[in-house]
Amino acid sequence: MKLSDYIIDFLAGKGLYHNFLVSGGAVIHLVDSSSKHPKMQPICVQHEESGAAAADAYSRVTRNLGLMMTTSGPGATNIVTSVCNAYFDSIPVLYLTGQVSRFRLKQSKALRQRGFQETDIVSMFEGITKYTKLIIDPITIRYELEKAIFLATEGRPGPVVLDIPDDLQREEIDPNQLKPYIAEPTPSKLPLEKIYALTQMIQKAKKPVLILGAGVRCAKAENEVMNFAKLWKMPILVTWGGADLLSQNDELYMGRLGACGQRAANFAVQNSDLVIAMGTRLSQMITGGKQNLFAPSAKKVMIDIDEAEIKKFDINSIQLDLTIISDLKTFLELYLTNNKKEYSDIFYFWREKIRTWIHKYPITTPEDYLLKDKVNPYIFIKELSKFASEGAIIIGDTGANLSWTMQAFEVKSNQRIFSAWNHTPMGYSLPASIGAALATSREVICLIGDGGLMMCLQELATVRRHKLPIKIFIFNNQGHGIQKQTIDTWLKSHYVAVDYKSGLYFPDYEKLAESFDLPYFCIKNHENLNILNTLALQEGPFVCNIEIEANQKIVPMLKYGSRLEDLDPKLPPEELDTIKKECEELDTVSISLV
Repeated sequence: MKLSDYIIDFLAGKGLYHNFLVSGGAVIHLVDSSSKHPKMQPICVQHEESGAAAADAYSRVTRNLGLMMTTSGPGATNIVTSVCNAYFDSIPVLYLTGQVSRFRLKQSKALRQRGFQETDIVSMFEGITKYTKLIIDPITIRYELEKAIFLATEGRPGPVVLDIPDDLQREEIDPNQLKPYIAEPTPSKLPLEKIYALTQMIQKAKKPVLILGAGVRCAKAENEVMNFAKLWKMPILVTWGGADLLSQNDELYMGRLGACGQRAANFAVQNSDLVIAMGTRLSQMITGGKQNLFAPSAKKVMIDIDEAEIKKFDINSIQLDLTIISDLKTFLELYLTNNKKEYSDIFYFWREKIRTWIHKYPITTPEDYLLKDKVNPYIFIKELSKFASEGAIIIGDTGANLSWTMQAFEVKSNQRIFSAWNHTPMGYSLPASIGAALATSREVICLIGDGGLMMCLQELATVRRHKLPIKIFIFNNQGHGIQKQTIDTWLKSHYVAVDYKSGLYFPDYEKLAESFDLPYFCIKNHENLNILNTLALQEGPFVCNIEIEANQKIVPMLKYGSRLEDLDPKLPPEELDTIKKECEELDTVSISLV
């Protein structure tokens, strides 16, 4: 059979039924084979970066691989940003890039280019993938496909790239002659003393917190993590990447921490005496820029499959007291098997203290509703979260609009809320929504800034072409809000390239929606928010323009150099002192273990 036919049939056999692509001369055989396979649907996007982002989101939603293919040269180089997204967020995606025919490949790195649109893909992608391979011999195609998929999904997941020359795609092969890839088993070392040590640390603690991040989903350990938390009734703090692991109403949920976190969550971690991190690499967006100020009085435990993430800390950052290098699901299964006791609710008073902070320091206040001429984004997000259905998929973009969303959105059961957390490019959420909409029949809500939309607005054509039921909400503040806030802090509000006056231009969104034959709505002020009742029932696709107050800032937000509990706008020092003293009083509370 033709080699390109073999590839597509192989991938369809792995449950990959959507193929995001931009066609080109060096990939036409793969595209042709994809179009002819009864189980594979080619999805023609308008830009390679968008196709790669859609495949990324497809993987996040299906928990299977995502698939994207593109041609050589500029087609392949255009996916770099989205490959970074998948790599830094540990998302398994298979990217197939066409390459010039083998006889046109350069034989020396000293030569810049031999074949037209030839690019050294392996050198370019090997630093941002788990595996990248230029395939030369057709007899190795099964081996390379199986190896790539294995590496993409085993251990800490991530993207892989196979670079396939044009002439190789049209080779005739005998599938029975292809050799398989046989992975060597990885021995698991989980000493029981680590389990006992963790239990002892919990038993000695008065104010522990369990921090959960996106890695919990990567490890498919959601049930095990929640069983661990319920075993101890331990307060749970989540990173943005872990925000959808449990609902806002869960008795153990205590908020989202971080540089743009919620005050109560930050108070909790900064006054804790034990921090257990699962599924999070404890980045500076979680701990604050000066990591030596993070949870200063707490013992710190980190469980991570990637040893490099644990070893990255030095004497000037975070000192870990217990490290467990393991797949999270495997470790917790062993932990729960060896710890079947029932404990009394020893952290009840600690949880109640955090809960008082949640009520005292809300993200929105009644005063926020008083804005007359524009929309407060925090109010919009809070109202939107009321109408989003259980099971909805909410995809955020980046910058201020993502911060407002993650600070104010109230997650319900079975909802997903995600973005490209670590690389965080403008223009991710619209193509990601396309991938999510094709992967599932669930409600998909796309939240994007006016700046981000300008990076990907051509994908409105993809939405329209496939009539995808995506609800697109544009945060229209006529500029790049988070950059303006940074310039306010460091450059005395000397704006450059952040709004119309300083160099940008934005279209009329009603005319834009009309040009793509998409229904258009507009929310100009808080009185218009009642339209969300109607939009909640409308399947989409549609575009809704939200007229955001142009000078709205992210509040609260950490300024570099400050402790995580000392967010801007700053609270009076005596208020922080009172919180600290109240926490110290909890150390005298004693509840016996059963």
